[in-house]
Amino acid sequence: MGLLDNMKAKLGPAKGKVSDFAHRHEGTVHHGLEKAAHAVDKGTKGKYRDKIHSGTGKAKGAMDRLAHKGGHGPDSADTTPPRDAGGATPPPNAGGTTPPDGPPPTS
Repeated sequence: MGLLDNMKAKLGPAKGKVSDFAHRHEGTVHHGLEKAAHAVDKGTKGKYRDKIHSGTGKAKGAMDRLAHKGGHGPDSADTTPPRDAGGATPPPNAGGTTPPDGPPPTS
């Protein structure tokens, strides 16, 4: 058994525990991320707002993946794609142009 296989075998139970913790405390962790982001944004007087928002979105996305990977709860069979981890999704028609109807062109 190689080093990588040995590490995977030892970390397997920990991964399940972390996933279970993330599933049970998802709301609390999301609230903590928002609170920390707000405090950092306030401390930097908004100078890094976009980067803070992006990092918070990525952390929430990782938390969502971790919480729902174990297949716990009613959301485990959900087939909707994950939210964009980079932050908020722009509103439709944010660029000022109307997208064409139909499928995208193929190259």
